[in-house]
Amino acid sequence: MSDSIVKVRWMQDILPETHNYFTFLKKVTRHEFRKNGFRRISTPILEKKELFTRAVWEGTDIVDKEMYNLIDKKGRDLVMKPESTAGIMRAYIENDMQSLAQPVYLYYVEPHFRYDRPQKWRYRQFHQIWAEIIGEIDPILDAELIYIGYTILNKIGLAGDFKVKINSIGTTKDRAKYLEELVSFYTNKSALLTEDGKRKLEVNPLRLLDTKDNDEIILANEAPKITKFLKKESKEHYEKVKKYLDLLGVPYEEDHKLVRWLDYYCHTVWEFVDNSGRSQDAFWGGGRYDWLAKTIGNKDEIPAVGFAMWAERLMRAMIDKWISIKSKDKIDLYFIQLGDEAKEVVFPLSLMAREKWIRALSSLGTPSLKVQLKKANRINARYVVIVGVMEARNGKLQLRDMDAGTQEEIEKDKLIDYIISKIWSDKLDFYDPSKDLIIDTPVIEEEKVEA
Repeated sequence: MSDSIVKVRWMQDILPETHNYFTFLKKVTRHEFRKNGFRRISTPILEKKELFTRAVWEGTDIVDKEMYNLIDKKGRDLVMKPESTAGIMRAYIENDMQSLAQPVYLYYVEPHFRYDRPQKWRYRQFHQIWAEIIGEIDPILDAELIYIGYTILNKIGLAGDFKVKINSIGTTKDRAKYLEELVSFYTNKSALLTEDGKRKLEVNPLRLLDTKDNDEIILANEAPKITKFLKKESKEHYEKVKKYLDLLGVPYEEDHKLVRWLDYYCHTVWEFVDNSGRSQDAFWGGGRYDWLAKTIGNKDEIPAVGFAMWAERLMRAMIDKWISIKSKDKIDLYFIQLGDEAKEVVFPLSLMAREKWIRALSSLGTPSLKVQLKKANRINARYVVIVGVMEARNGKLQLRDMDAGTQEEIEKDKLIDYIISKIWSDKLDFYDPSKDLIIDTPVIEEEKVEA
C-alpha cells in the first residue's frame, strides 16, 4: 500500500462521526443567528490576492507565509481565502448592500486555507463560523455579538469551560501616543526579547502583546495599558459595551494584552478562551473594524463589527468534555430480501418508506439470512423486515423489533404506517419541502461574464 494516494498533508477528512459534531454546531449557531436577524452569505474560495495584501497588509505572516497562492490561466494572482472578513466587506460593497436597511446582519460557515504550523485539531484547511454586522457603529452591537457567542457556547455544552476576555484598542489616534510608550517600554528591555520579538518591535509592536513566549508574556503583563490612552469618544464606546454586557449578565475579564494589530480594527476587541492554559486557547475572537472598507478601496469608512469561531477547536472541546451528539442517521428500517421475487417487493416499498422520511436501507446481493441479520445489528437498525419468496407472494412480511427482540407478521400495505406510529410521535405531520417553494417567472437581464 506504499504507492497508494493519501490526502494532502495537514488537510482533513471529516468523517461521519466528526460530522455529527459539526452538523450540531452548525444547527445551534444557525438557530442563534437567524433568530437575531442574521442571513447567510457565502463568498468564493478564490479571491484576488490584492484583497488580502490591502486588508491584511504586507509583512504579516498571513500574507508572507501562510496564503495558498496561485496564478490562473490569464495570469491573475489569486489566493485560496485565508479568512473571510475582507471578502464579506468586498461583497457588501460590490453588491451595493449599502442600499439595504442598515445595519446588515450576515453569517457564514466557510472553509479557509492557511499554510500554518499544524497542531492537533488545527489544519491547513479549517472551518470558521462567522457573524458580521455592517453599517452601524452603535456599541450595543458589539455587546450583542459577545452575548450571541456566550449563548452559543453554553448551548453546545461548554458552560463553565470558557472565559470572555475584552479590551478596547481605541482609534488610530488613540494608539499613536500609546505606541510611543509601548516602543519605549520594549526598547529598554530588548535584550529579553526573542529574535522574532525584536522583529515585531520593528514591524508592529502591538504583536508583542500577543506573544506565546514565556519571558515575553511576563513583559507583556508589565507593559503599558492601552485603555489609559483612550480619548473621550473611545472611552464612552468601551464603557457602554461593558454596561450592556453587565445588563445582559455576560461575565467578562478585561485583558489589556488583548489587541488586534491590523490597522483597520478599532474600539472593542474580544476573545472566548478555554480554561486549559494552552497557548492556543481561543475558541474565537471578534472586534470592530470600521476602517476595513477604506483599506480595500472604498471611498468612505463603513462601520462594522464581527467575530469568527474556530469550528475544529469547538468540536475538540466538546469531544474532550465527553459530550456526545445524538445521531440522526440511525436506520429506522432495514429490508432483508431473499430472492429475486422478494427484491421486486422490497425495492418499491423501501422507496415509499424514504418518501415518508423513514430512514431505510435494503440488503444487497444474496447472502444468507444469518449474514444479513448480523449486518442489521452492525448498522444498529431499529426494525428489520424479512421478505422471502413466501412473503413476496402472500404479502405478509416478517417484522423484527431489534430492540425488543420480538418478531411479528404484518401485511405489506400496513408496514409503512406501522413504522411511522413507532418512530414518530406526530406521524401525519411530515415536512414537505415543496410547500416552501414559490414559483415565479422573473425577468432576468443577461449578465456579461468575464472569463
